[in-house]
Order: sequence, then structure tokens, then C-alpha cells
Amino acid sequence: MEPRTTPPIGFLLNRTDAALTRVMDGTLGEFGLTRVAWQVLNTVGKEAGIADAELLRILADNADAPTLAAAVGTTLADGWTSRPAPGQLALTPDGTARLAEVSEHVRAFRARSVEGITPEEYGTAVRVLERMIENLGGPGA
Repeated sequence: MEPRTTPPIGFLLNRTDAALTRVMDGTLGEFGLTRVAWQVLNTVGKEAGIADAELLRILADNADAPTLAAAVGTTLADGWTSRPAPGQLALTPDGTARLAEVSEHVRAFRARSVEGITPEEYGTAVRVLERMIENLGGPGA
């Protein structure tokens, strides 16, 4: 029998990201959200009145500009967010209440995604990935 070769890390990262997106999109689908829309809401929830440009900068590594713009459009159309001023986003009162409910589902998703992984293993994985990013010139390099 041939020795098993270790798959390339890029292959595993792509498969992990695809699995995370697939399961999270399924989890959030009942709320009319996707993973990217959740990231928009989560970011807006932390900084009311955030400028669109700042939101795009913060989430640039998560999705391209058209995908982020579509997610913002979804949050506006579905009443999660509003525009307190041109070019700014804030959660609506209804959006704040619904986001609290969605957050419970996201916590369950996160728990599922790390099932069987010790905190030490998780910490090691994060540190290794951060080191690889740094080795390759940092985020967005």
C-alpha cells in the first residue's frame, strides 16, 4: 500500500471555506440571509451608521465588491438595515431584534463547526494560518 500523501493546504482551505459557506447559508436561509449578508449585519451591528466604504474595507477579504453590494441591498430591502444618512448603514429596530435571533443560530453553527476540536487544536490552527498569511505578505497583499 502506498503511503498517504498530505493534501495541499490550499485545497483544504478551499474545501473548508466551501463547507462553512454551504452550511451557514443553509442555516441562515430561513431568515433570507447568506453568510455574506450575515457578515454585513454583524459588522453594521457593531458600528451603527457605518459608512459603506468602511464596511467594504472591513469585509473586503470576505467577498468581492459586487457580492457585498448585493448583500447590503438584501439587508436594506428586507428591513434589516436603513440609511440614517447617505452612504451609511445602521440596523433598524426590527433588524436588531431579528439579528439577536439569528445570532443564536450562528452560535449553534459555530459550535457544530468545531465539534471534536479542542481549544488548543483550534488555537494552533489559527496561529498557523495567521503565520502563513504573514509569510505571504499579510492580508490583501
